[in-house]
Amino acid sequence: MLVWLADYLSQFYSPFSMFQYLTLRGIFAVLTALVISWVFGPMVIRKLNDLQMGQAIRSDGPQTHLSKAGTPTMGGALILLAIFVSTLLWADLGNRYIWIVLGTTLAFGLVGWVDDYRKVVEKNPRGLPARWKYLWQSIFGLTAAITLYYTAQTPAETELIVPFFKNVALSMGPFYILFTYFVIVGTSNAVNLTDGLDGLAILPTVMVSGALGLIAYLTGNYQFADYLQIPYITGAGELLIISTAICGAGLGFLWFNTYPAMVFMGDIGALALGAALGVMAVIVRQEFVLAIMGGVFVIETLSVILQVASFKLTGKRIFRMAPLHHHYELKGWPEPRVIVRFWIITVVLVLIGLATLKIR
Repeated sequence: MLVWLADYLSQFYSPFSMFQYLTLRGIFAVLTALVISWVFGPMVIRKLNDLQMGQAIRSDGPQTHLSKAGTPTMGGALILLAIFVSTLLWADLGNRYIWIVLGTTLAFGLVGWVDDYRKVVEKNPRGLPARWKYLWQSIFGLTAAITLYYTAQTPAETELIVPFFKNVALSMGPFYILFTYFVIVGTSNAVNLTDGLDGLAILPTVMVSGALGLIAYLTGNYQFADYLQIPYITGAGELLIISTAICGAGLGFLWFNTYPAMVFMGDIGALALGAALGVMAVIVRQEFVLAIMGGVFVIETLSVILQVASFKLTGKRIFRMAPLHHHYELKGWPEPRVIVRFWIITVVLVLIGLATLKIR
């Protein structure tokens, strides 16, 4: 929005033209989202407390979590508010990728909101039944995938890029739709499964989002893309604004979500943020790099799959409890130790993911 205003005002005062620089707008997007989170955070927490939006705690989980009962949840609404306001202010709203990412994020956030509402307000421990949650996730994931496929302007936008291989770009054709659907829905649920400890999911989300923003900037710049031999995708650079908005909103939320948390993001935040990461990775054609950088999300998801499969097939559990972070808690690790070590692992994985852009 402000890009258009600055472009108009630059006719009368040339310094306004500086707002055309993507990097500058990215910095302002971080700061705007961060300030929104800081300013509105206390008000949102008070409102959630007044509405008695307290988190229910599983009785079969770690006993240290019982003290968290009643901590307000659905704080992900604050994250989404900061992301949307910051993006609408600083992004080029004529860019189709901006609207695809925002639309997908909002859609998955609505699914999460319904799930949280049923758990917290209606006191239904099941929340939104899994089949309905997956149905709506599938509908919104397929909508995003189909939109990206049929609006693609170059073959590079639908090719499968394999890390570490310089000239491997596989044409997927209509299979792109199914692949994209699994990336978006899978990432959304993976972030949601990771969101089980104070700050555990939000900082890895911030780090992965920041890395995706850097990749988007490189992908949308012909010279950088040619030098790194990654696909050049016109307009993809504008995703830097959304990714930096996620970083700012996430860091602002972490201010209140750090151990011991004053508020939880709930499904409204986790499902939406996961979907945003997934669709951005698809646009910049770095789905495998997303899996590397978001390795904590992947491992958490695999731990649940393996636990369920093992119990159904053999009657035995592999882990003391799934997702994996609960396993380490039950082994006696203090919650902050689990959180910080998972953060450190994410830092390493993000660096490895970024290294794949050059190691080819």
